[in-house]
Amino acid sequence: QVQLVESGGGLMQAGGSLRLSCQASGSLSRINAMGWYRQAPGKRRELVAIITILGTTQYADSVRGRFTISRENGKNTVYLEMNSLKAEDTAVYYCCADSRGGGAYNYWGQGTQVTVSS
Repeated sequence: QVQLVESGGGLMQAGGSLRLSCQASGSLSRINAMGWYRQAPGKRRELVAIITILGTTQYADSVRGRFTISRENGKNTVYLEMNSLKAEDTAVYYCCADSRGGGAYNYWGQGTQVTVSS
């Protein structure tokens, strides 16, 4: 089992920055990718960014150039640096991990709220 705990959400004005953290614990040896999804009210959960065990990253078009995903292996932590925030970035952000391969994220955190005021 893998446990994921997010932190760093909050309220920010448009144009500001926030950094989310995701601390992973448990059976981490099979994790081959971690990432962030988000879900806004009334909308489907959507991919924000992922980072593989090789360091390859992928971003949603809506955040590319503004958000950066990174990891700190020694701390089993993944970060999402969010800059130039927009009102449409308001959502609950979920950390996730994939131990099966192929992008089938099978572990999820509880989520952290990010609210951007315009």
